[in-house]
Amino acid sequence: MHRRDAETQRENEITGLVIGFAIEVHRALGPGLLESAYEECLCYELTQQSVSFRRQVALPVRYKGVKLDCGYRIDLLVDDLVIVEIKAVESLCPIHEAQLLTYLKLAEKPVGLLINFNVPALKQGLKRIVNHFSDSSASLRLCGEDLDAPAIS
Repeated sequence: MHRRDAETQRENEITGLVIGFAIEVHRALGPGLLESAYEECLCYELTQQSVSFRRQVALPVRYKGVKLDCGYRIDLLVDDLVIVEIKAVESLCPIHEAQLLTYLKLAEKPVGLLINFNVPALKQGLKRIVNHFSDSSASLRLCGEDLDAPAIS
């Protein structure tokens, strides 16, 4: 198996686990709670199954070669691979997808899950977003890198 195939398999494994846990949380709680409640319950499930994760991970923005803490936080980073963004909104909007894609690019992670718990059936609130890394210059611009400027250490 090639390295990328193994990585893709692991990404699929992790996203499958997270989706399964999210469905379990949604079945138990239903819609109508705050994002923080769903996050806490999802973390409980991940912990019970010994899945590695970090929550509320600071995500700095690089601007002119300097890392700046702009207050961005990744809800969950599972297995240092999959970003999970939790919502409890009337409906997912394009801005939510753009937010997750930006987080993926800034954190240089391959895949993310956007999960909206405020829906009758969770499958209506699930989006899997892939960071294709296809335009490295766009990624550098998002990180505040000036491609024509000399690198500053």
